[in-house]
Amino acid sequence: MLYWYTLQHITMHTLPEIGYLRLSQIVGDPKADPPIPAIIPVGKSTWWQGVKSGRFPKPVKLGPRTTAWRVESIRALVLGAEATGDP
Repeated sequence: MLYWYTLQHITMHTLPEIGYLRLSQIVGDPKADPPIPAIIPVGKSTWWQGVKSGRFPKPVKLGPRTTAWRVESIRALVLGAEATGDP
């Protein structure tokens, strides 16, 4: 089951108003030093399946080996899930 964090959780981790997030910043990375908490706690495979199906926003290529998502898209995804009560 998918659990969405509240806007309070997002602002607690101070997401910028504009910018980009890498995948590890979205789904979290507990092995990083320091650990990166998840905004949307799903696995990487689940995230990519969601991107493919249209459930999650499409990424932006910043370079040949760099993929990121717009902060605005992630914030809208979380707020939309909260508004509809989607778990």
